[in-house]
Amino acid sequence: MSPSRPISDRPESPATPATPDAPVLAEVVRSGFVEGRHRGSLVVLAADGSVATALGDVDAPVFPRSTNKPMQAAALLRAGLELSGERLALAAASHSGEAFHLELVRTMLDEFRLDAAQLQTPPDLPLDAEEAEHYLASGQVRSPLTMNCSGKHTAMLAACVANGWPTETYLDQDHPLQQLVLESVRAASGEEVAHIGTDGCGAPLMSLSLTGLARSFRSFVLAEPGTPERRVADAMRAHPEYVAGTRRPDTWLMRELPGTLSKMGAEAVQALALPDGRALAFKIDDGNTRTLGPVLARTLRGMGIEAPVLDRIEDVPLLGGGVRVGEVRAAF
Repeated sequence: MSPSRPISDRPESPATPATPDAPVLAEVVRSGFVEGRHRGSLVVLAADGSVATALGDVDAPVFPRSTNKPMQAAALLRAGLELSGERLALAAASHSGEAFHLELVRTMLDEFRLDAAQLQTPPDLPLDAEEAEHYLASGQVRSPLTMNCSGKHTAMLAACVANGWPTETYLDQDHPLQQLVLESVRAASGEEVAHIGTDGCGAPLMSLSLTGLARSFRSFVLAEPGTPERRVADAMRAHPEYVAGTRRPDTWLMRELPGTLSKMGAEAVQALALPDGRALAFKIDDGNTRTLGPVLARTLRGMGIEAPVLDRIEDVPLLGGGVRVGEVRAAF
């Protein structure tokens, strides 16, 4: 094995690094002692689209991860794929791997005459920890179908079949489908894509600023009925359990705050838009997703939203000896 290069000799990343002066958005409190802090950036847009609140650097590019999925789903509709209802919601999903998710993925594969072997998602366990335990206990193993993006990949393959595009290369950055996704991201965000990487599922991943990400979600809830953007937003809001799962905050928020569009992404990214056009997006620099609920609840309360679901998503207990001894809480 070759020796590692000194850090000074390694190529610099083109992305903006986290800085020590980024604001603390959440803190970890154990037995009354603050044992950790999570820094990040957050933007809130007013109903007219102007920036109402900005904490940290909200104009630097980030990888939105799965918060880009509504834009990917809109591109599938623009490609002529006929999807609606639960199927369209699943195309924009990071599903939990619950039985009803996997059943619908299999149904969609059959409907579009696809084979699960064509999925290029990496083999994985259900995203939901409880579902993963049941899955393993039943003797099953990691599978591309079980991976949380399998609904999106099934829809991507279906769009390729509908257009006569190659299915073997559907994840290539220059594939016609991924070029449509790039245009969808640009149009929704109103900005150019600074970087393109590879997401955890293998699909091309377009960077955006947090401001651009919030603007994207705002554009979906305010889009005209019948447009691809509005169709995606409506399907996600009508069937949120297919976007996430029965034990996930995105589902709870879209169920209990009518008209809300909410989607989290890996590495602690969250975007949300309210039906009046107000929107938010944030990213925690260290990628710890346990911060999402407390930060999101605090932000929504600052926007004048009060609902029982906020108590539910902000409650992130810390355990000691099996009992609650602290919490992860918002710190702004």
